[in-house]
Amino acid sequence: MRVVIAEDSVLLRAGLVALLEDAGFEIVGEAADAEDLLRKVRAHRPELVVTDIRMPPTQTDEGLRAAQQIRSELPEIGLMVLSQHIDEGYALELLQGSAEGVGYLLKDRVADINAFVDALRRVAARGSVLDPEVVSQLLGRRRGDDPLDRLTPRERQVLALMAEGRSNHAVARELFVTERAIEKHVTSIFSKLGLSAAEDGHRRVLAVLQYLHA
Repeated sequence: MRVVIAEDSVLLRAGLVALLEDAGFEIVGEAADAEDLLRKVRAHRPELVVTDIRMPPTQTDEGLRAAQQIRSELPEIGLMVLSQHIDEGYALELLQGSAEGVGYLLKDRVADINAFVDALRRVAARGSVLDPEVVSQLLGRRRGDDPLDRLTPRERQVLALMAEGRSNHAVARELFVTERAIEKHVTSIFSKLGLSAAEDGHRRVLAVLQYLHA
């Protein structure tokens, strides 16, 4: 799988390159700023882009803007955006419109190499990945007459794992129950939240996140 990596920290970028090459990825481009990222992506047309959110010159959201530009021009490319800190707004902005082939993870997740590589492959395969910490904060929001209050504790567990991009099979394995039991929970969750359950995981994630952000 061909990958372009964008990270202004030389040490972190080198670490990502070494990690992904060891995992069998082909690094076809490296960038230290958003403009160079766009140039490399347009030139190499990789299957996956891994980019930091904050890059020069302002160290704010250049990486996110570049990712959105790539998504607009080349929607077939998977996008994994990394962040030093939790920012729900960035995550929801990135997922706006569709969560297909998009991931948002905290940089700390890179330390779990197997899980990180698995997340990258899921995004490149047009799945979606959302950091568990972001999911936890979204689900922890309380509002008056909150439909989330209608969910059982188990349904909230299932919803959190769904929002991370997990399939029913993966959720069942995580919670040590049957896949049929998870299917029933999913049906109940969408019914209680007034959402129509789509067949593919990234649409389920998007529906849940858009609802929570409303």
